[in-house]
Amino acid sequence: MIKRVWHGWTTPENADAYFRILTNEVIPGIEAKKMEGFRGIEVLRRELKTETEFCTVMTFETLDNIIALHGEDYERSYVPDAAQKVLSRWDQTAQHFEILEVRRYDA
Repeated sequence: MIKRVWHGWTTPENADAYFRILTNEVIPGIEAKKMEGFRGIEVLRRELKTETEFCTVMTFETLDNIIALHGEDYERSYVPDAAQKVLSRWDQTAQHFEILEVRRYDA
């Protein structure tokens, strides 16, 4: 399994607007593609002193699944125009990590 990790930052005032764009437009657009090997997405948010950081973590079965989605330049970020309008800055590339081990502790 592969995790695709990406970060974007907004002003605190734009944070809720970005989250709405992400959950109402960006993620549904990803889901609609019904990509082979796509297993899910997590959205993380962190309030900092002067900005709000978002991190998305997408899970794929293989790196080939990501390449099928993004092409040979698969590390390059795709940030829709609507998101760019409310983001202050963002990662130009995503990082890809192989999952080596997972330990879960359910209550």
